[in-house]
Amino acid sequence: MMETLRVLELYSGIGGMHYALKESGIPAQVVAAIDINTTANHIYTQNFPDTEQWNKTIEGITLDDFNKLSFDMILMSPPCQPFTRIGLQGDVSDPRTRSFLYILDLLPRLSKLPRYILLENVKGFEVSSARERLVKTLKECGYAFREIMVSPTSVGIPNSRLRYFLVAKISTENNCTNSLKVFDAFPQATQSDSPEQPEDSSRPDSSSCHPEDETQVERVLYKLERTADAQRKESQNNDLSFRQIQDFLEPESEVNMQHYVLPAKTLLRYSLLLDIVRPTCRRSVCFTKGYGRYVEGTGSVLQSCMETEMESVFGGLDQCSEDEKLQRLLKLKLRYFTPREIANLMGFPQNFSFPEQITTKQQYKVLGNSLNVVVVAKLLQLLVS
Repeated sequence: MMETLRVLELYSGIGGMHYALKESGIPAQVVAAIDINTTANHIYTQNFPDTEQWNKTIEGITLDDFNKLSFDMILMSPPCQPFTRIGLQGDVSDPRTRSFLYILDLLPRLSKLPRYILLENVKGFEVSSARERLVKTLKECGYAFREIMVSPTSVGIPNSRLRYFLVAKISTENNCTNSLKVFDAFPQATQSDSPEQPEDSSRPDSSSCHPEDETQVERVLYKLERTADAQRKESQNNDLSFRQIQDFLEPESEVNMQHYVLPAKTLLRYSLLLDIVRPTCRRSVCFTKGYGRYVEGTGSVLQSCMETEMESVFGGLDQCSEDEKLQRLLKLKLRYFTPREIANLMGFPQNFSFPEQITTKQQYKVLGNSLNVVVVAKLLQLLVS
C-alpha cells in the first residue's frame, strides 16, 4: 500500500486541487493551503475545515517555514493574468508573477525536494519567460517532466476549458522524461510546445464579429455565426463521447431560476454575441470570472424553452422593432447557468458548497478562477502511478 503523501497546496483558491487529490484516490494529506484571497479562503475553510490554511503572501513565507512542512508534492495554479491572451501579458515583469518566481528560487534550496509537482495555468503560459524559468529550474533540480494542453472535453465533459499543465517527478535511473505518459490518457491533448495547438472555444464567435474577414466560401449565418462555427458546434453536439448539458443541471424545482434569467436590456444589446446551448447539447464554452457581469466570451447561456427553434427567433431579427425583437428573444427563455451547475461542469462534487454570505457574483468569480477537478485528478493518477 502506498504511503500517505504530504501535499502543499499553493494558490489554493476554493480547493479545486484538493478535490482533485481526493478524486484521484491517492493517499494524501494537505499539510497547508496557501492563498491571499479572503473570499476563496472562506469557501475553502467551509469545505476543508480540518486543513491548515495560511492567509498570507507566498513571498512572506521563509525557507525554514517551507522546510518544516516536509512535503512530498506541490500543487499550484499561479496567477494567470500575466499570461492571458486578452491581458497585458506582462509575464515575469508583472508583480503578480513575483510569488511564483520566489517559489522557483526556493525550490533548489529546500532541505528535501518534493517528489511530485503539478502546475496549472492558462493557454499562453507555455510561451512565457516564466515557463522557461520553471523548466530551467526543474532540469537543474533533476526532475523529469511533461507539459500538456488539455480541455475537459478530453474526458467527455461538455465544456471547453483549454489549460496548460506541467507534471514533474524526481528523476531516477529508471525514470526518464518519456516515462510520464500523460498523452495516452488524453488522446485529444497536445504537447504545449506543439506548433499547432487546438484553440479553445472560450471566446465564442469573437472572430465572426468582423464580416470583412469572411471569405467567399464562408457565409455569415444568423447570430453573426460563420458556417465553420455552426458546423463545429453541430459536430460536437452529435458526438456521443460527450455527456449532455442536462446531466449537470440543477432540478428547476429546487432553485428559483428567475434569479438567473437574462434581463431584457442584455437580450436586446448582446443577443447576437450570446453562446446559446440547450439541455441536450454536448458543448459549452469556458466560464470565466466575468460570467453574469459581462456577455462576450464569459460562458454559455442556457435555452430553457425547447419548443422554440433558434432560427425562428434570429432570422430577420435586425429588421424587427425593439418590442418585437424582445418578444422573439423572450421565447427562448434564456438564463445563466447557476454557480452550482458551473461547479458540476468543473467536476466539483455534490458536497462542495458556498458559505451563505458569498454572493452569486463572488461565486461566479471564484469558479472562473478555478480548474476542472476531473482533469487534474486524472493527471495526478498518471503522475503518481
